[in-house]
Amino acid sequence: MERVPYFEHEIRRWQIGDSTFLAWPEAGARLMSWSMARSDGSMREVVHWPEMAALDQPIAKVRGGNPILFPFSARTFDRGDIHFWRAPDGKRRPMPMHGFARQGAFELERIDAQGFSALLRPTAEDREAFPFDYAFRVAYRFEPTALTCEFTLTNLGDAPIPWCAGHHFYFAVPWEPGRTRDDYFLSRPEAQSFTQDDRGALVPARQVPPDAPLSHPDLVDVIHTDLAHHRFRFGPTDGSEHVEVSVGAEVSPDPGRAMVTWTAAPTAPYYCVEPWMGPPNAPEHERGLEWVPPGET
Repeated sequence: MERVPYFEHEIRRWQIGDSTFLAWPEAGARLMSWSMARSDGSMREVVHWPEMAALDQPIAKVRGGNPILFPFSARTFDRGDIHFWRAPDGKRRPMPMHGFARQGAFELERIDAQGFSALLRPTAEDREAFPFDYAFRVAYRFEPTALTCEFTLTNLGDAPIPWCAGHHFYFAVPWEPGRTRDDYFLSRPEAQSFTQDDRGALVPARQVPPDAPLSHPDLVDVIHTDLAHHRFRFGPTDGSEHVEVSVGAEVSPDPGRAMVTWTAAPTAPYYCVEPWMGPPNAPEHERGLEWVPPGET
């Protein structure tokens, strides 16, 4: 692991086998990029990070890496009103899109040759949105052809804490010259698929075959839940190589677990395959919502 200057800041770089990982642990515990060296000396981008002439926007707004979605993923609603949620005490509270960890300050607790662990430092505004006493940690482990990211939430208070966190991986697609998304497939398990309406309800999505072109428009902004197994796979249709993404360690995940497929535009240089604890707006519909009792992790 080494320190690397990034504009007026400092990030970290890990070289593990043929893989290079860049991360900014203190800024949103953000994995920024992952690239791999090919046998011909070229580099293959796995997790996308855009080239920038200047860091002229908050890192939370950059479309790349893996933004951390905590305490809830995507949009929450309270009785149809977006960016609110109804806390267990019955009070309506604000909740930003994707929560507040992706723009949060983290304290680096551990860093070594294989990765790091960082602790969120909530602001007063964060505590107004999520009024609990807790410790939220993000830990990365890097390997030559893989990475693992683990969330832990420790309840330091006297009341149960609800949460439904997630990841927002921006995978580089296409990763071969001259190809488009038409030349790539997405293979996913049997699942129920939903979209979210403008009042936060889950609405059944159009059916897409389990193996479909990555360019299929009905895969965009879709929540896949009740997964038959925990792994999605995508890559070139010729089978030359692929990426696997799993949610959790259990092959048969809890029915509430979710995987989300999304991209901003057909020509965007990335495609997001996102493991989530559950669908968006979990505090209202409770699918995928978890509770951490006092004193537990």
